[in-house]
Amino acid sequence: MELEGKVAMVTGGLGGIGRVISKGLLENGAKVVIVDVAGNTESLFYDSDRDVIIVRSDISVPGEVEDAVCRIMERHSVVDILVNAAGVQGPIEPFAGIDMDRWTSAIAVNLLGTIRCCRAVLPHMTARKRGKIINFAGGGANSSRPNFSAYAVSKAGVVRFTEVLADELKGANIQVNAVAPGVINTRMIAEILDAGKDKAGGDFDQVQSRMKKGFDSPEAVADLVCFLASTGSDWLTGRVISAVWDPWREWKAAGIGALDRDMYTLRRIDGKNFSRIGSLK
Repeated sequence: MELEGKVAMVTGGLGGIGRVISKGLLENGAKVVIVDVAGNTESLFYDSDRDVIIVRSDISVPGEVEDAVCRIMERHSVVDILVNAAGVQGPIEPFAGIDMDRWTSAIAVNLLGTIRCCRAVLPHMTARKRGKIINFAGGGANSSRPNFSAYAVSKAGVVRFTEVLADELKGANIQVNAVAPGVINTRMIAEILDAGKDKAGGDFDQVQSRMKKGFDSPEAVADLVCFLASTGSDWLTGRVISAVWDPWREWKAAGIGALDRDMYTLRRIDGKNFSRIGSLK
């Protein structure tokens, strides 16, 4: 198995996508530590012979992440893989009338929570000169998403943070990438429907359409995460990869080891900063 014996910390591991990722990591041989605000297994999928523990922690609260990592180190002594899958949607409505407490709360979970988790595991990864960090992008990270400003801003921040951290850690043998999961049927879908057309805008129509034709696969997201957590992706860092659209399965099969420096990154297309200007003519 690709991840035999590796220790993976998965935030939000009891959520709709997180539990599928946790299962995929377990099936690939990893020892999984779920860090989640819920803290109850509910016998979701775990067999008694699988190595998994659950640590209750709110990643938006300073100090709780550090406590969670300390508990992981006490049990396993290492953190090989960090998957930042925890996230909330935040308020759904035009920004002008937004509840700022709810808005900043979403930033605290999605962006600052991701940053705190990275900060907590990095001393352990850098000491061993290896590690894998997989963050989560989402709708609004790569383009505007009206009426979902907290979510979009936080996810755009996660992607840029991913790029910066990857560049800083290139000499440390620690790869940092972000995953764009697609449209997955989680509690966020119900939140959009509950918000209604007036508040959710075009997303409401998209979700209604998806209810009829189907959603993207969470298993594909888990497979991508496992690839990014494996040694087969050691050449890949500082990118945001779509589980739905990008050809990562080809990379996994062929072991591709190089990409254009601007592919799968956030760049301004202006003829100066974007290197692939020939494609715009």
